[in-house]
Amino acid sequence: MASVSSAPFSLSWNPEIMRRILCLFLVLGLSACGVVYKMDIRQGNLIDQEMVDQLKPGMTKRQVELVMGTPQLSSPFEQDRWDYLTSTSLRNQDAVIKTLSLYFQGGNLERIEGDWQPEAEDALLRASQELQKNVPEDNRRKIPGQGNG
Repeated sequence: MASVSSAPFSLSWNPEIMRRILCLFLVLGLSACGVVYKMDIRQGNLIDQEMVDQLKPGMTKRQVELVMGTPQLSSPFEQDRWDYLTSTSLRNQDAVIKTLSLYFQGGNLERIEGDWQPEAEDALLRASQELQKNVPEDNRRKIPGQGNG
């Protein structure tokens, strides 16, 4: 009578095969580290410089709200101060938090504090003059009294 083995094959742990399997898992594991996608995340009030540049002293609360949107923080105890917060998280970077505080007096905008500041009108004038340098002469609008023809 022949002896029958209960296992159809024998498992022997060959060190060379084990080393190759370990290297395969190591390479696959390390290559997957860069595969995970992280989104850019913006939270809070979405503010940009163009919005802040539209703010002018003397604007009413309603006008400011139309330009900037509803403030994220508005205290019932200090109704003449509106706070806007923006948090931006870019991939593999720390979050950047910017604040903007608007102060009102008598229902009108008095001053602006924080990380966003309106550009000075003279800076805007210089920027527009730089843009006009690139416009051909025949396309420029003639302004009376400016000595342009």
